[in-house]
Amino acid sequence: MRADSYAILAISALTFLGVALGRWPGLRTNRASIALVGAAALVGIGGLSLEEAFRSLDLHTLTLLFSMMVLNANLRLSGFFGWVAAATMRVAHSARMLLAVLLGTSGLLSALFLNDTICLMLTPLVLDVARRLGRDPIPYLVGLALSANIGSVATVTGNPQNMLVAMSGGLGYVPFALALTPVALLGLFLAWVVLILVYREEFRPGPLPPPPDLKVRFYRPLLVKSLLATAALLVMFLAGVPVAQSALLASAGLLVTRRLKPERIFADFDWQLLILFAGLFMVTGALEHGGWTRTLGEALHGLAGRGLGGLMVLTALLSNLVSNVPAVLLLRPMIPATADPQKAWLAVAAASTLAGNLTLLGSMANLIVAEQAARRQVRLSFGAYLKAGVPVTLLTLLVAWLWLVWGPS
Repeated sequence: MRADSYAILAISALTFLGVALGRWPGLRTNRASIALVGAAALVGIGGLSLEEAFRSLDLHTLTLLFSMMVLNANLRLSGFFGWVAAATMRVAHSARMLLAVLLGTSGLLSALFLNDTICLMLTPLVLDVARRLGRDPIPYLVGLALSANIGSVATVTGNPQNMLVAMSGGLGYVPFALALTPVALLGLFLAWVVLILVYREEFRPGPLPPPPDLKVRFYRPLLVKSLLATAALLVMFLAGVPVAQSALLASAGLLVTRRLKPERIFADFDWQLLILFAGLFMVTGALEHGGWTRTLGEALHGLAGRGLGGLMVLTALLSNLVSNVPAVLLLRPMIPATADPQKAWLAVAAASTLAGNLTLLGSMANLIVAEQAARRQVRLSFGAYLKAGVPVTLLTLLVAWLWLVWGPS
C-alpha cells in the first residue's frame, strides 16, 4: 500500500457517500459537484497526477453519452417524444390497456434512448392524461419509472451504466440487445401484472371515457432529420460499426443545420451527468493507483465468485448503496478475471439497472418522475413507490439470472 492510501480511501468514501445521498449535508452540492470536488481533492493530495487523472477517463463512454444527448435533444425539440406518447395513449380503452400501452411505450423508447430523457418527456403527459380521464396518477407514475428502467436493460444506449459496461467489456450493440432484450420484455410484463395486483382498485375491469385531446406541437423538418439520423444510427449499430463511433457520426450530422441554433441543442444537455461520469472515472482511477481496487476485489471475491447469481446480488447491493454507475466502476476491475467475462458484464448491466427499481431513490429516472410530478402538485411518496418497486425488482432480477444462466448462449 502507498503511504497516502488511507487518505485516498477516505476521500473516495466521502465522494461515493455524497453521490449516493445526492448531497453533502450542510453544503449546497449535487452529485456532479461532489464527484468533481472529490476528484480534484485526490489530485491535490497526490493520489494521482493530473495526467493520470486524464488517462483514467473512459473517452469511449463519454463520447457515446455526449452523442446520445445530441440525438435526444433534437428529438425532444422536434416534438417526437410528446407525439409518440399522445398517439399511443389514444389507443387505450381500459385502465389496464392504458397501463400496458404506457409501459410498452416507455420501455421501447427507453431502450432506444436514455431512460432519464424518456421520464423527463413523458411524466407531464402521463399526468395530463390521468387527470383528464379522472384516474389516480400514482400507479401510472410508478409504472413509468419502473418501465423506463426495465426497458433500458435491453440496449447499450438505454442508460449510462449500460454504456459503461459495453465500452468496458467490448460488447457490440447487437450482441448486447440479443442477450438482454428478452429480460426487458418479460420484465415489462411482470411489472404490468404487479401493478395491477398492487393497485387493484385503479385497474378494475371497465371502459375508459373517450381519450383526451392532447395537443402536441412538433417541428416537421427537425423531426424528419432526427428520425433519419436515428435510422442511420441503428443501421450502423447493425452493421457492426463501434457503438461510440456510430453515435458520434449520427450526432455530428444533426449539428450541421441551417435552422436550429447549436446553442438550443447544448442548452438541452444534462452536462451534470457528463461531469459526474468524468469525476467518478478519476476517483476510481485513484482507488486503483492506491491499491484499493485490488483489495476490494479480494474482499468481494467470495461473493462475486459464486457464479452469476453472486455477482448479480453484489451488483444490486452496491447499486443501492452507492448508485449504479459507481457500482459498475467499482466492479469493473474484477470482471475480466471471471470464468465468462461476457456473461459477467451482461449480469452487471442487468443487475445494476434492475436494482434501480427497488426504491424511489434507486435511479435518476425514478427521481425525475417524482420531481416532475411534485412540480405539478402530485406527490409520489417513498412508500407508494416501494409497494410495487420491491416485488418488481426481485422478480426481474430473478428473471435476468435465470435467462443468463439457462438461456441460449
